[in-house]
Amino acid sequence: MPSGEAVTVPTPGGDARVTWFRARRPRAVLALGHGAGGGIEARDLVALARALPGHGVSVALVEQPWRVAGRKVAPAPKTLDVAWRAVWPKLAAQGLPVVAGGRSAGARVACRTGAGLGACGVLALSFPLHPPGRPERSRAEELLGTGLPTLVVQGGRDPFGRPEEFPAGSHDLAEVPHGDHGFAVPRKAPVTGEETLAVITEAVGEWLERLPLA
Repeated sequence: MPSGEAVTVPTPGGDARVTWFRARRPRAVLALGHGAGGGIEARDLVALARALPGHGVSVALVEQPWRVAGRKVAPAPKTLDVAWRAVWPKLAAQGLPVVAGGRSAGARVACRTGAGLGACGVLALSFPLHPPGRPERSRAEELLGTGLPTLVVQGGRDPFGRPEEFPAGSHDLAEVPHGDHGFAVPRKAPVTGEETLAVITEAVGEWLERLPLA
């Protein structure tokens, strides 16, 4: 993982940590939360932290307090939202437009809180549309209710929701062919892991270029 500038941020649930990857002349900040099963070392988060600062977007990788404390199980969604809200003033302190984002559980947090925090958009990586094998337990309402320009980046074989399962809405959706929930691809897939990461960074970069930053 590339090195960044780590800052500890107190929250009602304990200390969170923000690791910054700053652009030289930033025009926006992309804040990214992690999932319930891993941290900011996820391949997609790392790829975006490497790629976007060179295009004028600072990336802030946000670690929830449970992860900073070394616990293995994420707390309830409301607790995640409280910590994210507490970190937000640090993310917005530079006066730049901030895009709320994350992967999996972090994507849900961004969808639920983005509009209320004044985000200018939402990036949902591997949005968990439903638990694996339980399409009837849809979380589509969170995604459809962001009230903001939203991009979903979804693996083509994600058991938490394949691209074709997503409902119609105002959001954009970029498919990562052959990718699973962590954007890993099978050995026999006609694309490599590096090519898969390039699909993600290009899709996000192009969306950010189109996004009205205000």
